[in-house]
Amino acid sequence: MPEFFNVFTPPDAWRHFLRHYSPQTRTERILTSAALGRVLAEKLASPQDLPEFPRSTVDGYAVSAADTYGASSSLPAFLSVAGEVPMGQASSLEIGVGEAALVHTGGMIPAGADSVVMVENTQRVDDASIEALRPVAVGENVIQVGEDIRAGDPILEPGHLLRPQDIGGLMALGITQITVAVPPRVGILSTGDEVVPPDQPVAPGQVRDINSYSLAALVTRAGGAPVAYGIIPDNRDALQAAAAQAHAENDIVVLSAGSSVSYRDLSVEVIAGLGKPGILVHGLSVRPGKPTIIAVCDGVPVFGLPGNPVSAMVIFDLAVAPAIRAALGAQARPKQQVQARLARNLASAAGREDYVQVRLEERDGETWAVPVLGKSNLIYTLVHADGAVQIPLDSGGLREGAWVTVYLH
Repeated sequence: MPEFFNVFTPPDAWRHFLRHYSPQTRTERILTSAALGRVLAEKLASPQDLPEFPRSTVDGYAVSAADTYGASSSLPAFLSVAGEVPMGQASSLEIGVGEAALVHTGGMIPAGADSVVMVENTQRVDDASIEALRPVAVGENVIQVGEDIRAGDPILEPGHLLRPQDIGGLMALGITQITVAVPPRVGILSTGDEVVPPDQPVAPGQVRDINSYSLAALVTRAGGAPVAYGIIPDNRDALQAAAAQAHAENDIVVLSAGSSVSYRDLSVEVIAGLGKPGILVHGLSVRPGKPTIIAVCDGVPVFGLPGNPVSAMVIFDLAVAPAIRAALGAQARPKQQVQARLARNLASAAGREDYVQVRLEERDGETWAVPVLGKSNLIYTLVHADGAVQIPLDSGGLREGAWVTVYLH
């Protein structure tokens, strides 16, 4: 293949891809306690009010607020102590006019009380009475029934990525099992006669396999389940066999290397032979990562990524990670980002987007993005980077000192 035949911008490539990809999300029922980082596959509503009883937010005395009006350290309100509300039990106490009950943080507010005076705003007179040194308003230091969430209120929608606070909120409502999306299986093939496993010594002309492991980690972070098929030699029969097996066994297939336009390009023909409609995109208007292949073969997305580690990881974030999220039915989430000032001029050629790796530095109270420059086969440009700056299509570049968005790794 002597040249790229249909170079797309990343947004155009994604829209073209979605015209041919209709993922079917598989689901499973799991324990809520094991659901961190999973994608919810059902709509959840609260089965109850939370809290189910009025609770104190402080240690203090439950009172009728009206009995404290006008109280001060010089003219305190005198209150009789009717008793103590035991933790973890329903209160049998009922507060009358001029009475108070000792309560603890999280304890139930007894009948007749509508507020709590913090214990530090009281002083003991004797075992049966206290003085309130300041007034409280109705509802002060009290969580009302259903103030956190009401029975029937929506909690979370399908596609939500479950966070630690979500797990805690579900447990508070007694929701101990939920339905989540099954992580899509992502087959990873690393190709090249020069590539050897990381645990082997390298001879002249050889390199250790980087992409199998970095891509597997990216798949896991995106919510997929990586399936490694090892290092495939630059041999048509071997690549065809491995690609066919990966295509049959996985929801998504990723090949690294072999996507460059050269006489040794095998992946284009191999991918094209995996099913219809086949290759949709061969070439993205980005740097690094222009020689990218995007295909859908009999319903299975297949991506041919450049062999250079930086290129492969940049393109993974642009193309493969969104496909994994689509397979999960995950809601779109903005990528973590920070604003920073650019530490040097960055040039860009017309007709492409550039992604430049940067590290973040604090200088005189401002955050600066310092470019980590290097060729796309230098993995440590990524290791030393905190994120990437996108130079927009046809912008011509960015000037030193300009405020830019840094997309964090």
